[in-house]
Amino acid sequence: MKCLAIFFVLSIAGITALVQPCAAESANDYYDNALSMHKAGDLKEAVRLYSKAIDSDNRFILAYQMRGAAWQRLKQFQKAIADYSMVISLGEPAFQAVGYYNRGIVKNMSGQYGEAIPDFTYAISIDKKMGSAYFHRAIARIKSGDTTGTRDDFIQAAQLGDPDAERWLDKTNPDWRPVKK
Repeated sequence: MKCLAIFFVLSIAGITALVQPCAAESANDYYDNALSMHKAGDLKEAVRLYSKAIDSDNRFILAYQMRGAAWQRLKQFQKAIADYSMVISLGEPAFQAVGYYNRGIVKNMSGQYGEAIPDFTYAISIDKKMGSAYFHRAIARIKSGDTTGTRDDFIQAAQLGDPDAERWLDKTNPDWRPVKK
């Protein structure tokens, strides 16, 4: 009888396991799957999965960052800006610098040059070695018509190793390099 009872309990457990829904995927699982889709070029599926990761954990900074990047590639600029704003509001300083930088890039891409300048400035204030932020702030300044500090931004970007800034300076200001003694 004891064997029959154990068999009965195991049978019920087995049947229960079959009818119960599978455990929900974690935010990390959704993120990992989204990243795979993103790398494969399926941006709409990546956005859907990043959104599921965020629904599971609304403080998942990397999911906001990567969903913003997917929105950016899909030219859904306002959605990208919203996600990068979440990175800024939720993130540690390193994430904030990247969030400001990426939001500035999207603003440049969407023609909001004057609004991009403060984002690049904030990124630089957090990470003074972000050469590409200097470069893109210079571009935003040129396109907005406010060229104050543009040459200095290009020089700073070039000195931090930005090759685009070096090419721009070599073409427009060949005397920009300090004289070596």
